[in-house]
Amino acid sequence: MSLDCEDRTTPGISRRKLRVRAGLVLITGLVLILAALPVPALAGTALPKGFVYLRDADPTIVQDIRYAGFHNFVGRPIRGYLAAECILSDRAATALKTVQGMLAEKKLSLIVWDCYRPRRAVDDFLQWSKDPAHAEMKAEFYPRTDKQKLFALGYLATRSAHSRGSTVDLGIVPSTFSLPPRNPPPALKACTLPKGERFEDGTIDLGTGYDCLDVMGNTSNASVGEAALRNRQLLKSTMAKAGFRPYAREWWHFELVNEPFGQGFDFEVSAAPSSNELPAR
Repeated sequence: MSLDCEDRTTPGISRRKLRVRAGLVLITGLVLILAALPVPALAGTALPKGFVYLRDADPTIVQDIRYAGFHNFVGRPIRGYLAAECILSDRAATALKTVQGMLAEKKLSLIVWDCYRPRRAVDDFLQWSKDPAHAEMKAEFYPRTDKQKLFALGYLATRSAHSRGSTVDLGIVPSTFSLPPRNPPPALKACTLPKGERFEDGTIDLGTGYDCLDVMGNTSNASVGEAALRNRQLLKSTMAKAGFRPYAREWWHFELVNEPFGQGFDFEVSAAPSSNELPAR
């Protein structure tokens, strides 16, 4: 009887309560749906303890993270690279800041091409190497090397030091250099060609292009000429002063001697919260 009386005497209040309740249910449902959606790479994610974004440690270092785009030896974005961003252990990033300071005195700058690399990216390289159907970038990155021998020759590894977060691929550019837009992708030119004929990456002459999977990429290969050897030695000696060791087969590859992590990681490379995602190159 009391409910019937309430409906007859205050019908507006009952309907209003129902509308409010329905609205709350709708809002709650929308919140739950949004929470279930994947977070876009632009938002950035928290890094594991001990890791930093290089741009937060030293924003003056040029970044051209090739594996987030199409201009690399595979020819597409590599698994695990959601953004063109350099992530490193805090110790490695601090050491690179020291290198950058030394080069700045010579009106030069570092340019980084790869930093922390997820394990899933390493697996992606391995699967790609076993697929003879895809060799789209051979003309530039491995013009004289058998794709199926890249791991056996030491150019790629089934367990990469990059996954530990203190290994970096880099070169030297003038301090005034800035990355130009590259859209559409550049025409393929053999990485073994002389400076001025191969792809122009902005670096001082270092003998080959980055990721040149060829004997000319070996740090001490004399066939690149005296000027390139001097520049490689400059890079090698400056990195050594900050605690990095070189890799004989690749002039661009350096590992921090006193690295903090002994195991590899597999978190994705996402954009830094302090920046927008860089365009794929």
